[in-house]
Amino acid sequence: MKTTCSCRIDAATHATDGERRQFLGLAAWSALAAATGLSACGDRTGSGTALAPIEIDAATSCELDGMLLTDYPGPKAQIFYAGQAAPLFFCDTVELFNTLLRPEQVRKVVAVYVQDMGQADWEQPRGHWIDAKTALYVLGSKRHGSMGPTLASFAQAPAAEKFIAQYGGKLLRYEEVKPDMVDLSGGALHDTRM
Repeated sequence: MKTTCSCRIDAATHATDGERRQFLGLAAWSALAAATGLSACGDRTGSGTALAPIEIDAATSCELDGMLLTDYPGPKAQIFYAGQAAPLFFCDTVELFNTLLRPEQVRKVVAVYVQDMGQADWEQPRGHWIDAKTALYVLGSKRHGSMGPTLASFAQAPAAEKFIAQYGGKLLRYEEVKPDMVDLSGGALHDTRM
């Protein structure tokens, strides 16, 4: 006859019904969190570190048209999709929103960044990356990006309002940008460098 050590108590077999349900619920939640990359520390990659924006360089090209980002003015953007270590870059915020707002866009987005044009140089923007979902946008200004009219992105309302006073436009929040505002048809007509 096989004997079992009585010093070990199996919590699952000696638990009350309520304790067992709580244990199973926590186990299910842990499995779900691990499968979807959720954690209490803001980790969006499942790797222990939060995704940070990547700086562009002379070889960074646009996901949609292959244009080199450093060759054109106006705010740039980047998207991190689930399962990808590097972001996809966009030479214009209109291209970014057009990509995000298309009905066929089904890939899981884990981070989106745009440049704070209250800090970055419009003609040669570098750095000053901010979360696109918390940024403010100016639609309809006189300033153009790589493909013509663009959405100027800002971290702070005073900088956006100063921009509007100088160049015109309307202030929008991320969720207020709609597909008809970011239509890419005819963008090449505005690009005098092509």
